Amino acid sequence: MEQGIAAFGMSVAGTVCWGICFWWMGRISAKQNHLMDQLREQGRRIEMLSRVEHDLIKEVHPQVGEIKEGMNEIITAVKKNAADQVLAAKK
Repeated sequence: MEQGIAAFGMSVAGTVCWGICFWWMGRISAKQNHLMDQLREQGRRIEMLSRVEHDLIKEVHPQVGEIKEGMNEIITAVKKNAADQVLAAKK
């Protein structure tokens, strides 16, 4: 009879342990799902910022070319001016 009671007690203890295990795994799963949701949201924000940055770069890119052309003109004018000043100083 005592063996039957011990077996029943072990069965109940095993069932309780399974219940605790499932509850614990459910909590872990919920935390993982929450973390995955946060990562998805972060990915969306990064994607949005990347699009905005890309649009800004597209707007600025033509201006960079124009600035470069303007700098070449300024460099040419400065060199010419410097050469004129050297020639004027020698006279």
